[in-house]
Amino acid sequence: MKSPVCALLLLAACSQPPAPAAAPAMRMATSDSVVVRPGIETFLADVRQRLRGKRVGLITNHTGIDRAGATDIDLIARHPDLRLVALLAPEHGIRGNVEAGEAIRDDTDPATGVPIYSLYLAEDRGPTPQMLRDVDVLVYDLQEVGGRTWTYVSTMALAMQAAARKGIPFVVLDRPNPIGGEIVEGALLDPRFKSFVGMYPIPARHGMTVGELATLFNRKYGIGADLIVARVAGWERSRWFDQNGLPWVNPSPNLRSLAALTSYPGTVYFEGTNLSEGRGTDRPFEQIGASWLDAPRVAEAMNALGLPGIRFEAITMAVSPTAAKFRGETIPAIRFVITDRQTYRPVRTALILIDAIRSRHPRDFAWSATINRLTGSDKVRLAIEGGTLPALLDEWDREAAQFRVDRVPYLLYP
Repeated sequence: MKSPVCALLLLAACSQPPAPAAAPAMRMATSDSVVVRPGIETFLADVRQRLRGKRVGLITNHTGIDRAGATDIDLIARHPDLRLVALLAPEHGIRGNVEAGEAIRDDTDPATGVPIYSLYLAEDRGPTPQMLRDVDVLVYDLQEVGGRTWTYVSTMALAMQAAARKGIPFVVLDRPNPIGGEIVEGALLDPRFKSFVGMYPIPARHGMTVGELATLFNRKYGIGADLIVARVAGWERSRWFDQNGLPWVNPSPNLRSLAALTSYPGTVYFEGTNLSEGRGTDRPFEQIGASWLDAPRVAEAMNALGLPGIRFEAITMAVSPTAAKFRGETIPAIRFVITDRQTYRPVRTALILIDAIRSRHPRDFAWSATINRLTGSDKVRLAIEGGTLPALLDEWDREAAQFRVDRVPYLLYP
């Protein structure tokens, strides 16, 4: 077994892949005059003839809005060529204000009178035949965040399967990937570890839009839905969310900033440990901590590695009395401070940090039952326990590079 110091030095030497609570909507300024129009706008500007007059089932929440902040629900409900007959709510609910894992009940939308069906009550969390009884076309519009563990992508896949079984069209109202479409990182999901936080073999950070993922799932993995993607107009893969000029809405109660989304593909792995991933604090997924963590020493060791695009600050964080971990406590913590988002690799960084924390706190650190599902296999746990993380990260870099090639036939944007 290598010493913690040697392990950290080896990790620093690992090859780096090439850099290529709903909140009120906040408009992000673009860096130039290009206008980015989300799929809801391109779809409604010219509804396809074969969809006109059809009864629509809409899978959406508070993130389904146009550039002016108008909701898909209102826009489709009043469109003369469509009939909104059902709303289907994913995790976090139709308004996006329900905490992760909490039950969501069927309801009625007060503005339109349309029934709301909870996908979280369904046995497999996909639409049931009863929900789709009066539906002629199923429409999907949920903001994706760029990480495989995001459950909205699994909701989409399950809904595509339901639409294929019924033989009705499935329309994706596409949106930009908020952390850009160029960087790919992490291993592909091992199908043996398929779950609601990862259904198909894609990397932890895939660099694709939901429309592109739907195309991949449909063609490569044989869903066979009658798929229509209403493309985003004006978006290019190099653009991050703050370069699109679109209004910001928190995708979920615990993702509240672009910085949080940028770290999320890696910091989500702390959910699979006994450290807090920042839920119940002012910056979830931007900071991690535990009552027993020697934050100054670990942060110092991590900064000494010189990992690209990131530095670490030792802080204390106050945890809400309602949080699942360390509730009501003020605990030592480490904050991720992004210095260059183009070179920062959140998956690699998070795993190196987990390894460093486990090395310093072997008696305190523990895995939770979710770690294999979150990382997509049992390899992370085994590699960290066996002192072989550098080799695993090199393997993951090769898998990510191959996925960049394999995904090309399914990409919709330059």
